[in-house]
Amino acid sequence: MRSRDVIVDYRQLLKANWERRHGALSRRGSDLPGSGQSEAGQSGNGASAKKLGPAQRLRRRLFERFLQDLEMRGTATVDRRQTRRRVASLLDRMLSERDAAALSPGERSRIEDEVVAEVTGFGPLDPLFADPTVSDVLVNGPHEVWVDRFGRLEPTAVRFDDQDHLLRLLGRVVDSHGRHLDEASPMVDIRLHDGSRLHALIPPISPVPVVSIRRQRPIPFRLGELYACDTLTPAMGEVLAAAMRCGLNVLVSGGTGSGKTTLLNVLGAFIPHEERVITIEETVELHFDHPHVVHLEARLPNIEGRGEVSLRTLVRNALRMRPDRIIVGEVRGAEVFDMLQAMNTGHDGSLTTVHANSPADALRRLESLVLMGGFELPSRAIRDLLGAAFDLIVQLNRFLDGTRRVTSIGEVTSDGGALTAREIFRFDEDSGEYAATGERPSWLPRLLAVGLDADALPGADAETVGR
Repeated sequence: MRSRDVIVDYRQLLKANWERRHGALSRRGSDLPGSGQSEAGQSGNGASAKKLGPAQRLRRRLFERFLQDLEMRGTATVDRRQTRRRVASLLDRMLSERDAAALSPGERSRIEDEVVAEVTGFGPLDPLFADPTVSDVLVNGPHEVWVDRFGRLEPTAVRFDDQDHLLRLLGRVVDSHGRHLDEASPMVDIRLHDGSRLHALIPPISPVPVVSIRRQRPIPFRLGELYACDTLTPAMGEVLAAAMRCGLNVLVSGGTGSGKTTLLNVLGAFIPHEERVITIEETVELHFDHPHVVHLEARLPNIEGRGEVSLRTLVRNALRMRPDRIIVGEVRGAEVFDMLQAMNTGHDGSLTTVHANSPADALRRLESLVLMGGFELPSRAIRDLLGAAFDLIVQLNRFLDGTRRVTSIGEVTSDGGALTAREIFRFDEDSGEYAATGERPSWLPRLLAVGLDADALPGADAETVGR
């Protein structure tokens, strides 16, 4: 069986297991009420919610009683098991006080699950966090929730009661991380306890609360999985792994959601374990198998406009921390100049990413970032600096069918003020095949010296290494 067939079967297995355990939670837009629109989506994306049903009202009252119980007991910290016991006890008390009809075991269990999720988890979003096929959760108001599965967006049947319900959940999650989300500070970017990244906007800068959650994969990808996903070929993977072992500086380029961070995590595992690695990110997303990694995270200013720690500040500080390699999650400002300086002053094997649609665009964008940072350097000097800093550029693209592929691997060269990316591997969209161009990069002897198989790269012969 081919590796590509394996990943198809694996995806189908994950989906089948999920639907068997939880039912078809995610449905196509045509299956949703209103012919492709959520029920509240037809009235301003849920600005006016429909009336709550009896079960929703009971769950809301139960949640409020639980919070009152916590205040009376003088504690706000409980684990999931304690919460379940308290919720069950409060539900019994509420039903007896109102002389209400007994709930069926299924109804009771569902209400208890929902309240426990409200208190200790993500409320209606909890089932999505249990789904291993979901990579992104996107909330466009209380009545419209989408997920990203294998690179494609799908609507779900998940709903919040109303806007207050969504805001209450956001407030609890954000407060637990020492941050605030209100009209004075209507935007937040935090890292959740499981490593996922949450970005939220609320009115007045958005008509409804908008939440984007990039989930952290529990087990990092390996090269074998990227081969199975047809992201790149084994020959390309061997070249990139050898580039990490021998200390080439690598620039990873691609659009949003193309897999740049995933590739960084995969490549980071090939850095020799005796080297000290420092990662610098706006929100920590890099988690790769290496024994000596220091994570640095930028910080936004507080409500008074103080306390900001920029990526550029972290890059400068990293240079004083005895790094062998520096990995910047993404360059998008003046920090690019400090990163280039580090790569040209002995920190070989460093990596970074940039948003761009092609290798040529990536190099032009880096040049623009240096100029926008206020550094008064001639264009030729900037290009020479880029050519000396980067050895290798990897381009990733996401296609309409959701697949992510390495579409180009090239050598960065600078000659007479002209900066180019000389392709070594490329992906042909017309044929759907990967091919080596036959070009021999100047750093090929370094790859062969760390054990690259000469057959992985056409042109790697005995003459190349001077034998």
